[in-house]
Amino acid sequence: MTTLDLADIQAATLRGRPSPYAGAYILLRVDDRRDGRELLRRIIPAITTADRRVDPTQQATFAVALTHTGLAALGVPQESLDSFPAEFRQGMAARADVLGDVGDSAPEHWEHPLGTGQVHIALAALAPDARSRDEVLATARAAIPDLTGVTAIWRQDLYARAGDRTSFGFKDGISHPAVAGSDIPGTDPAEKPLAAGEFVLGHVDETGEAPPMPTPDVLGRNGTYLVFRKLHTRVAAFRSYVRARATDEADEALLAAKFVGRWPSGAPLDLAPEKDDPDLGADPTRNNAFRYRGDDRGLRCPLGAHARRMNARDATVIGEVRLHRMIRRSASYGPMLPEGVLEDDGADRGIVFACLGTHLARQFEFVKTQWVNDGTFFGTPAEHDPLVSGHDQALFTVPRHPIRRKLTDLPGFVVTRGGEYCFQPGLRALQWLADLET
Repeated sequence: MTTLDLADIQAATLRGRPSPYAGAYILLRVDDRRDGRELLRRIIPAITTADRRVDPTQQATFAVALTHTGLAALGVPQESLDSFPAEFRQGMAARADVLGDVGDSAPEHWEHPLGTGQVHIALAALAPDARSRDEVLATARAAIPDLTGVTAIWRQDLYARAGDRTSFGFKDGISHPAVAGSDIPGTDPAEKPLAAGEFVLGHVDETGEAPPMPTPDVLGRNGTYLVFRKLHTRVAAFRSYVRARATDEADEALLAAKFVGRWPSGAPLDLAPEKDDPDLGADPTRNNAFRYRGDDRGLRCPLGAHARRMNARDATVIGEVRLHRMIRRSASYGPMLPEGVLEDDGADRGIVFACLGTHLARQFEFVKTQWVNDGTFFGTPAEHDPLVSGHDQALFTVPRHPIRRKLTDLPGFVVTRGGEYCFQPGLRALQWLADLET
């Protein structure tokens, strides 16, 4: 039995976003540690916790996370700073070659100030609508003006499009794991709850051991790591590529679904292999209730489809799938490209990818390097994720009878515009940071 201290865990760690939603990320730089600590003191009361007993109707969440340079800017002792994992200490930009952030996605092309070391504190708000989002952010806005040592340096607004669809036009936010010890069910009824230590520090993970935790105990316990990445989507290029290789409108829709692993409605190919089923896609009791076993050749859902790579479920892959599960908190930004348009309009649109877990290396970085940027684990070593890997000249195979379909020269449909590795502490840890006297 696992007992989680939900009142000390930030709601964004375990609670899903509302649907529909409006949100925002605000990034801050701390130039004076005393002002940084005072900011935390002022906003701690506004942070929502995972304990719904406080307010069962609460849908809006307000979360706080810090980069490694941010912890240093607040005056965290060096011994504590050194106790964090190497990936977090280095930061996302320093690991660009590992993650495949090269070419147009390389850090020298990122939006300022992402990846520069100037991002210290990240504030995130998600709410059912823009009005309630702004109400959530009001506390942060009120806390900053007289603190000259804290500066807001970047903001990205987020919102749900019709049907919770991404800029590519596919329903998002469907698959979530259950966490042992929480009262939050998963969306896949066949997936047993994952050990709490996969997502909350201070608890046993799937290996039967507690993951390494920053010191002192009060700083690490009930915290987690947040991966934050702004991903620009080349929607016109995706549409043009699919249309040029489709035989008719129905084949175009099917080919796009083969890339994603689901239909635009959210219906999975495993349950609807030939055409979209909007009723299935809209049913939360069915749209994630499927297995890949029995489709080992990928005739229903290709082995390298995006959804299958991100969560292989019971498919035959090298390694243990449960060791690489993440909690995704991604959200869309920017205007939709009008339906049917095949020319890029120059607008910035895409996804702010966010995921949570206690192991940066074997969760996010493993999935990004081994499942997204490589295909060896799936038996397709020459292929990458056809949707989000960002690789130009990529390959993608669509198994079918009697002859498989091989698609070549895929352009990169996603460009990394920046990102950060953050630590999302528990409430007591935030108070400890606020009370530092170094």
